Amino acid sequence: MATALYGPDGFFVSGPGPAAHFRTSVHASPVFASCLLRLLSSLDAALGHPARLDVVDVGAGRGELLRSLSVAVGVSLADRVRLIAVEKAPRPEDLPAEIEWVDEIPQGVTGLLVATEWLDNVPLDLAVHTPEGWRYLQVNPATGEESTGDPLSAEDADWLAHWWPALPPDASIKKFASTGTAKTDANLLINGLGDRVELGRSRDEAWAEAIGKMARGIALAVDYGHLRGGRPVGGSLTGYRGGRQVAPVPDGSCDVTAHVAMDSVASAGERVARCAYTLVSQREGLRALGADGGRPPLSLASRDPAGYVRALAAASSVAELTDPAGLGGHWWLLQPVDVTLDPLMAR
Repeated sequence: MATALYGPDGFFVSGPGPAAHFRTSVHASPVFASCLLRLLSSLDAALGHPARLDVVDVGAGRGELLRSLSVAVGVSLADRVRLIAVEKAPRPEDLPAEIEWVDEIPQGVTGLLVATEWLDNVPLDLAVHTPEGWRYLQVNPATGEESTGDPLSAEDADWLAHWWPALPPDASIKKFASTGTAKTDANLLINGLGDRVELGRSRDEAWAEAIGKMARGIALAVDYGHLRGGRPVGGSLTGYRGGRQVAPVPDGSCDVTAHVAMDSVASAGERVARCAYTLVSQREGLRALGADGGRPPLSLASRDPAGYVRALAAASSVAELTDPAGLGGHWWLLQPVDVTLDPLMAR
Protein backbone atom coordinates (compact mmCIF):
# COMPACT_ATOMS: atom_id res chain seq x y z
CA MET A 1 0.00 0.00 0.00
CA ALA A 2 2.85 2.38 0.80
CA THR A 3 4.51 1.74 -2.56
CA ALA A 4 1.22 1.95 -4.46
CA LEU A 5 0.36 5.33 -2.95
CA TYR A 6 3.72 7.00 -2.28
CA GLY A 7 6.36 5.17 -4.33
CA PRO A 8 8.05 6.84 -7.34
CA ASP A 9 5.09 5.94 -9.56
CA GLY A 10 2.53 5.94 -6.76
CA PHE A 11 -1.00 7.24 -7.05
CA PHE A 12 -0.40 10.39 -4.98
CA VAL A 13 3.05 11.12 -6.41
CA SER A 14 2.52 10.86 -10.16
CA GLY A 15 -0.35 11.97 -12.34
CA PRO A 16 -2.76 14.89 -12.03
CA GLY A 17 -3.46 14.53 -8.31
CA PRO A 18 -6.37 13.44 -6.11
CA ALA A 19 -8.85 16.02 -7.44
CA ALA A 20 -8.94 14.16 -10.77
CA HIS A 21 -10.22 11.02 -9.04
CA PHE A 22 -12.39 11.94 -6.08
CA ARG A 23 -14.06 14.89 -4.39
CA THR A 24 -13.11 16.06 -0.89
CA SER A 25 -14.48 18.89 1.23
CA VAL A 26 -11.65 21.10 -0.03
CA HIS A 27 -12.72 20.57 -3.64
CA ALA A 28 -16.46 20.76 -2.96
CA SER A 29 -16.79 24.34 -1.80
CA PRO A 30 -14.80 27.44 -0.75
CA VAL A 31 -17.02 27.46 2.34
CA PHE A 32 -14.77 24.79 3.84
CA ALA A 33 -11.71 27.06 3.58
CA SER A 34 -13.73 30.01 4.89
CA CYS A 35 -14.68 28.06 8.01
CA LEU A 36 -11.08 27.03 8.58
CA LEU A 37 -10.10 30.68 8.28
CA ARG A 38 -12.56 31.51 11.07
CA LEU A 39 -11.01 28.75 13.17
CA LEU A 40 -7.56 30.13 12.40
CA SER A 41 -8.58 33.63 13.45
CA SER A 42 -9.90 32.36 16.77
CA LEU A 43 -6.75 30.32 17.25
CA ASP A 44 -4.59 33.35 16.49
CA ALA A 45 -6.29 35.27 19.29
CA ALA A 46 -5.97 32.33 21.70
CA LEU A 47 -2.25 32.12 20.94
CA GLY A 48 -1.79 35.83 21.61
CA HIS A 49 -1.20 36.81 17.97
CA PRO A 50 2.24 35.22 17.54
CA ALA A 51 4.81 36.77 15.20
CA ARG A 52 4.50 33.65 13.00
CA LEU A 53 1.26 31.73 12.58
CA ASP A 54 1.69 28.40 10.78
CA VAL A 55 -0.95 26.69 8.65
CA VAL A 56 0.27 23.20 7.77
CA ASP A 57 -1.77 21.14 5.31
CA VAL A 58 -0.79 17.46 5.58
CA GLY A 59 -1.61 15.47 2.45
CA ALA A 60 -2.02 18.69 0.51
CA GLY A 61 -2.84 17.18 -2.89
CA ARG A 62 -1.85 19.91 -5.30
CA GLY A 63 -2.23 22.70 -2.74
CA GLU A 64 -5.93 23.43 -3.26
CA LEU A 65 -6.73 24.31 0.36
CA LEU A 66 -3.74 26.59 0.85
CA ARG A 67 -4.40 28.31 -2.47
CA SER A 68 -7.86 29.21 -1.18
CA LEU A 69 -6.53 30.37 2.17
CA SER A 70 -3.80 32.48 0.59
CA VAL A 71 -6.47 34.46 -1.25
CA ALA A 72 -8.84 34.73 1.73
CA VAL A 73 -6.37 35.63 4.51
CA GLY A 74 -7.06 39.15 5.74
CA VAL A 75 -4.64 42.01 6.30
CA SER A 76 -4.35 41.27 10.02
CA LEU A 77 -2.93 37.80 9.29
CA ALA A 78 -1.25 38.21 5.91
CA ASP A 79 2.11 39.36 7.24
CA ARG A 80 2.29 36.61 9.86
CA VAL A 81 0.77 33.52 8.25
CA ARG A 82 3.16 30.86 6.97
CA LEU A 83 1.43 28.43 4.59
CA ILE A 84 3.09 25.01 4.40
CA ALA A 85 1.96 22.14 2.15
CA VAL A 86 3.14 18.64 3.12
CA GLU A 87 3.02 16.25 0.19
CA LYS A 88 5.16 13.55 -1.45
CA ALA A 89 4.42 14.75 -4.99
CA PRO A 90 6.64 17.34 -6.69
CA ARG A 91 5.77 20.99 -6.18
CA PRO A 92 3.16 22.15 -8.74
CA GLU A 93 4.60 24.66 -11.18
CA ASP A 94 1.70 27.08 -10.73
CA LEU A 95 1.71 27.06 -6.93
CA PRO A 96 1.86 30.60 -5.49
CA ALA A 97 5.32 31.49 -4.20
CA GLU A 98 4.05 32.22 -0.68
CA ILE A 99 3.12 28.53 -0.18
CA GLU A 100 6.00 26.37 1.03
CA TRP A 101 6.18 22.79 -0.28
CA VAL A 102 7.81 20.08 1.86
CA ASP A 103 7.61 16.28 2.10
CA GLU A 104 7.62 16.02 5.91
CA ILE A 105 5.76 17.86 8.67
CA PRO A 106 8.12 20.55 10.01
CA GLN A 107 9.12 20.66 13.66
CA GLY A 108 7.82 23.33 16.02
CA VAL A 109 4.48 24.17 14.37
CA THR A 110 2.73 27.11 16.02
CA GLY A 111 -0.76 27.45 14.64
CA LEU A 112 -3.10 25.13 12.74
CA LEU A 113 -2.25 21.70 11.36
CA VAL A 114 -4.93 20.34 9.01
CA ALA A 115 -5.15 16.77 7.72
CA THR A 116 -8.11 16.47 5.35
CA GLU A 117 -8.55 12.86 4.24
CA TRP A 118 -4.91 12.11 5.00
CA LEU A 119 -5.21 9.44 7.68
CA ASP A 120 -7.39 7.21 5.48
CA ASN A 121 -4.40 7.00 3.12
CA VAL A 122 -1.79 6.27 5.75
CA PRO A 123 -0.75 2.72 4.78
CA LEU A 124 -1.93 -0.07 7.04
CA ASP A 125 -2.00 -3.85 7.23
CA LEU A 126 -5.10 -6.00 7.08
CA ALA A 127 -5.67 -9.13 9.12
CA VAL A 128 -7.89 -12.17 8.55
CA HIS A 129 -8.99 -14.79 11.01
CA THR A 130 -8.00 -18.40 10.40
CA PRO A 131 -8.50 -21.56 12.46
CA GLU A 132 -5.00 -20.86 13.85
CA GLY A 133 -5.85 -17.26 14.81
CA TRP A 134 -5.33 -13.85 13.26
CA ARG A 135 -2.86 -13.54 10.41
CA TYR A 136 -1.83 -10.79 8.03
CA LEU A 137 -3.60 -10.61 4.70
CA GLN A 138 -1.21 -10.62 1.75
CA VAL A 139 -2.07 -9.35 -1.73
CA ASN A 140 -0.35 -9.64 -5.06
CA PRO A 141 0.13 -5.98 -6.13
CA ALA A 142 -0.26 -6.83 -9.82
CA THR A 143 -3.34 -9.06 -9.74
CA GLY A 144 -5.02 -8.46 -6.37
CA GLU A 145 -4.83 -12.17 -5.54
CA GLU A 146 -5.03 -12.68 -1.78
CA SER A 147 -3.42 -15.15 0.60
CA THR A 148 -2.76 -15.42 4.31
CA GLY A 149 0.62 -14.60 5.81
CA ASP A 150 2.34 -14.66 9.18
CA PRO A 151 0.65 -14.38 12.56
CA LEU A 152 0.22 -10.84 13.84
CA SER A 153 3.00 -9.15 15.75
CA ALA A 154 2.44 -8.65 19.46
CA GLU A 155 1.85 -4.90 18.88
CA ASP A 156 -0.79 -5.46 16.21
CA ALA A 157 -2.46 -8.23 18.20
CA ASP A 158 -2.70 -5.89 21.20
CA TRP A 159 -4.14 -3.12 19.03
CA LEU A 160 -6.75 -5.47 17.56
CA ALA A 161 -7.75 -6.83 20.95
CA HIS A 162 -8.26 -3.34 22.38
CA TRP A 163 -9.64 -1.36 19.44
CA TRP A 164 -11.35 -3.96 17.19
CA PRO A 165 -12.26 -6.71 19.66
CA ALA A 166 -15.21 -8.41 17.93
CA LEU A 167 -14.52 -12.01 16.94
CA PRO A 168 -15.56 -13.20 13.47
CA PRO A 169 -18.46 -15.54 12.77
CA ASP A 170 -17.52 -19.18 12.15
CA ALA A 171 -18.74 -18.97 8.56
CA SER A 172 -16.13 -16.35 7.76
CA ILE A 173 -13.30 -18.26 9.39
CA LYS A 174 -13.77 -21.03 6.83
CA LYS A 175 -12.87 -18.65 4.01
CA PHE A 176 -9.19 -18.68 4.96
CA ALA A 177 -6.58 -21.25 5.92
CA SER A 178 -3.18 -20.34 7.28
CA THR A 179 -1.35 -21.89 4.32
CA GLY A 180 -4.05 -21.56 1.69
CA THR A 181 -4.83 -18.96 -0.95
CA ALA A 182 -8.13 -17.12 -1.14
CA LYS A 183 -9.74 -16.50 -4.49
CA THR A 184 -9.51 -12.99 -5.81
CA ASP A 185 -12.94 -11.41 -5.65
CA ALA A 186 -13.32 -7.73 -6.54
CA ASN A 187 -16.80 -7.64 -5.02
CA LEU A 188 -15.47 -9.02 -1.76
CA LEU A 189 -12.84 -6.29 -1.71
CA ILE A 190 -15.20 -3.48 -2.66
CA ASN A 191 -18.20 -4.45 -0.55
CA GLY A 192 -16.28 -5.31 2.60
CA LEU A 193 -17.52 -8.89 2.71
CA GLY A 194 -15.57 -11.64 4.40
CA ASP A 195 -13.75 -11.57 7.72
CA ARG A 196 -11.01 -8.97 7.78
CA VAL A 197 -10.00 -6.06 9.97
CA GLU A 198 -7.88 -3.00 9.25
CA LEU A 199 -5.06 -2.64 11.75
CA GLY A 200 -4.97 1.06 12.57
CA ARG A 201 -1.77 1.15 14.60
CA SER A 202 0.11 2.90 11.77
CA ARG A 203 -2.51 5.67 11.69
CA ASP A 204 -2.19 6.13 15.46
CA GLU A 205 1.57 6.46 15.10
CA ALA A 206 1.30 8.90 12.19
CA TRP A 207 -1.12 11.16 14.09
CA ALA A 208 0.94 10.99 17.28
CA GLU A 209 4.03 11.96 15.29
CA ALA A 210 2.17 14.91 13.76
CA ILE A 211 1.04 16.09 17.20
CA GLY A 212 4.62 15.75 18.42
CA LYS A 213 5.76 18.24 15.75
CA MET A 214 3.56 20.96 17.23
CA ALA A 215 4.75 23.56 19.70
CA ARG A 216 1.35 25.20 20.27
CA GLY A 217 -1.90 25.23 18.40
CA ILE A 218 -4.57 22.88 17.10
CA ALA A 219 -4.37 19.80 14.90
CA LEU A 220 -7.53 19.02 12.92
CA ALA A 221 -8.07 15.67 11.22
CA VAL A 222 -11.06 15.42 8.86
CA ASP A 223 -11.87 11.93 7.64
CA TYR A 224 -14.32 9.14 7.16
CA GLY A 225 -14.12 6.92 10.20
CA HIS A 226 -15.74 4.75 12.84
CA LEU A 227 -15.69 4.11 16.58
CA ARG A 228 -15.12 0.92 18.52
CA GLY A 229 -18.84 0.35 19.02
CA GLY A 230 -19.49 0.40 15.29
CA ARG A 231 -16.53 -0.96 13.33
CA PRO A 232 -17.43 -1.89 9.73
CA VAL A 233 -18.09 -5.59 9.35
CA GLY A 234 -15.36 -6.93 7.09
CA GLY A 235 -13.57 -3.56 7.03
CA SER A 236 -13.86 -0.68 4.58
CA LEU A 237 -10.88 -1.04 2.23
CA THR A 238 -11.66 0.14 -1.29
CA GLY A 239 -10.18 1.92 -4.29
CA TYR A 240 -11.04 4.96 -6.39
CA ARG A 241 -10.06 5.90 -9.91
CA GLY A 242 -11.55 8.58 -12.13
CA GLY A 243 -14.46 9.18 -9.80
CA ARG A 244 -15.43 5.50 -9.62
CA GLN A 245 -15.09 2.91 -6.91
CA VAL A 246 -12.79 0.09 -7.99
CA ALA A 247 -11.13 -2.94 -6.44
CA PRO A 248 -8.27 -1.77 -4.20
CA VAL A 249 -5.47 -3.50 -6.07
CA PRO A 250 -2.24 -1.82 -4.87
CA ASP A 251 -0.63 -1.40 -8.29
CA GLY A 252 -0.36 2.41 -8.21
CA SER A 253 -3.22 2.99 -10.64
CA CYS A 254 -5.86 3.87 -8.04
CA ASP A 255 -6.38 5.32 -4.61
CA VAL A 256 -6.33 2.64 -1.89
CA THR A 257 -8.15 3.81 1.20
CA ALA A 258 -9.76 2.56 4.40
CA HIS A 259 -11.82 4.43 6.96
CA VAL A 260 -10.10 5.55 10.15
CA ALA A 261 -10.53 4.18 13.68
CA MET A 262 -11.05 7.72 14.99
CA ASP A 263 -11.18 6.86 18.69
CA SER A 264 -7.88 5.01 18.49
CA VAL A 265 -6.22 7.87 16.61
CA ALA A 266 -7.66 10.41 19.05
CA SER A 267 -6.34 8.47 22.03
CA ALA A 268 -2.86 8.34 20.50
CA GLY A 269 -2.83 12.10 19.93
CA GLU A 270 -4.13 12.83 23.41
CA ARG A 271 -1.28 10.86 24.97
CA VAL A 272 1.25 13.08 23.19
CA ALA A 273 -0.54 16.43 23.62
CA ARG A 274 -1.74 15.74 27.16
CA CYS A 275 -4.82 17.82 26.36
CA ALA A 276 -8.37 16.55 25.89
CA TYR A 277 -9.53 16.26 22.29
CA THR A 278 -12.88 17.06 20.66
CA LEU A 279 -14.51 14.61 18.26
CA VAL A 280 -17.58 15.82 16.34
CA SER A 281 -19.15 15.33 12.93
CA GLN A 282 -18.20 17.67 10.10
CA ARG A 283 -21.81 18.82 10.08
CA GLU A 284 -21.52 19.97 13.70
CA GLY A 285 -18.04 21.42 13.23
CA LEU A 286 -18.92 23.53 10.21
CA ARG A 287 -22.12 24.80 11.76
CA ALA A 288 -20.20 25.85 14.87
CA LEU A 289 -17.98 27.89 12.54
CA GLY A 290 -20.88 29.65 10.88
CA ALA A 291 -21.86 27.43 7.95
CA ASP A 292 -25.56 26.92 8.62
CA GLY A 293 -26.64 26.16 5.05
CA GLY A 294 -29.90 28.09 5.40
CA ARG A 295 -31.70 29.08 2.21
CA PRO A 296 -31.84 32.85 1.51
CA PRO A 297 -35.26 34.49 1.94
CA LEU A 298 -37.38 34.67 -1.21
CA SER A 299 -37.76 38.40 -0.65
CA LEU A 300 -34.09 38.77 -1.60
CA ALA A 301 -34.88 37.49 -5.09
CA SER A 302 -36.97 40.57 -5.87
CA ARG A 303 -34.61 43.07 -4.21
CA ASP A 304 -31.33 41.59 -5.47
CA PRO A 305 -31.75 38.74 -7.99
CA ALA A 306 -28.00 38.26 -8.50
CA GLY A 307 -27.41 38.27 -4.76
CA TYR A 308 -30.17 35.74 -4.28
CA VAL A 309 -28.58 33.39 -6.84
CA ARG A 310 -25.18 33.72 -5.12
CA ALA A 311 -26.69 33.07 -1.71
CA LEU A 312 -28.61 30.08 -3.03
CA ALA A 313 -25.45 28.61 -4.56
CA ALA A 314 -23.61 29.13 -1.25
CA ALA A 315 -26.41 27.38 0.64
CA SER A 316 -26.25 24.44 -1.77
CA SER A 317 -22.51 24.04 -1.30
CA VAL A 318 -22.93 24.13 2.48
CA ALA A 319 -25.63 21.49 2.19
CA GLU A 320 -23.16 19.21 0.38
CA LEU A 321 -20.51 19.77 3.04
CA THR A 322 -22.92 19.04 5.89
CA ASP A 323 -24.96 16.18 4.38
CA PRO A 324 -24.67 13.39 6.98
CA ALA A 325 -24.91 10.80 4.20
CA GLY A 326 -21.91 12.35 2.43
CA LEU A 327 -19.16 14.76 3.39
CA GLY A 328 -21.07 15.81 6.49
CA GLY A 329 -20.52 12.28 7.77
CA HIS A 330 -16.82 12.95 8.16
CA TRP A 331 -15.42 13.08 11.66
CA TRP A 332 -13.62 16.19 12.88
CA LEU A 333 -10.92 15.39 15.42
CA LEU A 334 -9.57 18.56 17.02
CA GLN A 335 -6.51 18.12 19.21
CA PRO A 336 -5.30 21.22 21.06
CA VAL A 337 -1.64 21.49 22.02
CA ASP A 338 -0.92 23.91 24.89
CA VAL A 339 -3.84 26.19 24.02
CA THR A 340 -7.48 26.65 25.03
CA LEU A 341 -9.92 27.71 22.34
CA ASP A 342 -13.66 28.52 22.41
CA PRO A 343 -16.33 27.94 21.30
CA LEU A 344 -15.89 24.76 19.27
CA MET A 345 -13.16 23.32 21.45
CA ALA A 346 -15.28 23.71 24.57
CA ARG A 347 -17.98 21.37 23.28
